[in-house]
Amino acid sequence: MGRFRGSITKQSRREGINLAETEKVQKYLDKRPYAPGQHGQRRKGRPSDYSVRLREKQKLSRLYGMGEKQFRNLFEEASNVPGVTGTVFLQLLERRLDNVVFRMGFASTRRQARQFVGHGHIFVNGKKVDIASYRVKIGDQVSIGEKSRQMGFILENMEALKRRRVSPWIEMNPETFTGVFSRLPAREDLALPINENFIIEYYSR
Repeated sequence: MGRFRGSITKQSRREGINLAETEKVQKYLDKRPYAPGQHGQRRKGRPSDYSVRLREKQKLSRLYGMGEKQFRNLFEEASNVPGVTGTVFLQLLERRLDNVVFRMGFASTRRQARQFVGHGHIFVNGKKVDIASYRVKIGDQVSIGEKSRQMGFILENMEALKRRRVSPWIEMNPETFTGVFSRLPAREDLALPINENFIIEYYSR
């Protein structure tokens, strides 16, 4: 299945969470806290256990903008790593380069971050990386390329960064358009409206 390119607002309403993690989408959700379409406000019966677990999996994969095959492969990798599977899985998702670019504030959304990476605007430890799924390591420095620092979108995002709370596992230097992935986030660092145990149960069925 190809990557979803439709309205992130409608998809957020379908899942009941702010998939873009932007104020604009949140305001829209506050106005319309129900699924899109003519039947969106109808009261539904109790969902099955399978449906609950499927929806939780869909929420998380759509939050990070991943297709099913890539998402499942990452989950299976997390399952084979020592530690709490759910937390390890979330940490692997957080280490994706597109997500790190978003967390650092270089991009306003993960979708925009994927575009920046794909168009060659992002460097890791001084080397251009154009693969969104590239896995950032602790201590890696991520930066905006010199030639890209005067782009309108990037300048707007850097200005917005002054009013934005940076994730505690990220160290930023806005003046040099650089950030460092300083540590793995703990589960309590990630304010995600997700129950990862449901996802573990979904893939273990």
